[in-house]
Amino acid sequence: MSFDSRSNDQVFEVHSVRKSYGDKQVLKDISLAIPQGVVGLLGPNGSGKSTLIKSILGLVSIDSGKGKVLGFDWPSEVRIVRDHVGYLPEDDCYLQGLQGIESIQLMARLSGLQKKEALRRSHEVADYCDLGQERYRNVETYSTGMRQKLKFAQALVHDPQWIILDEPTTGLDPAQREQFLDRIYALANEQGKSILLSTHILHDVVQTCDHVVIMAAGQIRVFDSLVNLQRPSQEGLQINVVSGASKLSQALSDQGIQTTCRSDSELVALGVESTILDRIWKTSVQEQVVVVRMEQARNSLEQAFLDAVRS
Repeated sequence: MSFDSRSNDQVFEVHSVRKSYGDKQVLKDISLAIPQGVVGLLGPNGSGKSTLIKSILGLVSIDSGKGKVLGFDWPSEVRIVRDHVGYLPEDDCYLQGLQGIESIQLMARLSGLQKKEALRRSHEVADYCDLGQERYRNVETYSTGMRQKLKFAQALVHDPQWIILDEPTTGLDPAQREQFLDRIYALANEQGKSILLSTHILHDVVQTCDHVVIMAAGQIRVFDSLVNLQRPSQEGLQINVVSGASKLSQALSDQGIQTTCRSDSELVALGVESTILDRIWKTSVQEQVVVVRMEQARNSLEQAFLDAVRS
């Protein structure tokens, strides 16, 4: 049985999943359906994210529950599921003494590729993940960032339809992280891959994800599109200035425009754009506050996350 992404909108769908370690219940009656695209998985430490991921892959046995992953019955067909999923674990997992390219080729061979094709694919994904000539160095000599690139290549080498990334940008510098996020975007939007991104970096989720799952205390607290989570309860404009946001905020408030000052360079003015836009521009000129950008106001994902974990 193969997975046809055109015939099913759900990559992963489970019902009533429970998992306990002794007396501690880690997954509490989880029911969740993840669509195609890029989905962010958020939650504080101990929320159950890693246990959920390991359960999907059959690395942890569940107490109860069932579902489908890529069209396969889960957990009864979890071994088949693993053949169709790419996984970048949070923890390092490599064999000392192997070169980077040999480590990737080993994963390709374990996934069923023949030796020649496995080597060809290994070099292809090594190029894609920017391993360069470091692919010929032993993996134990790699920096944290290089090991993240290696794990990404290992996750991609067998061309999986669904890719699970657990804290993938850990150890990357800002430039490397942006490159990594660009690759996630390309995999989803140019190659049609579905991706589950488990991370604590909210910026990465905002940059790449279509939907967001927020877990806390072993439960799904929020599952919604990123657009909905960032939609404000009231219309308004987010205004970025060089400096003097509080000065502009006070001047607008004096005119009856409700404002919220977020920092010295950012404020939000509530109201219908057609009604307040011209007044904002005129007031900024009068107060000699230089406006850099104005756009529709959005709620922050950080606030949605905090609200979810506190509930």
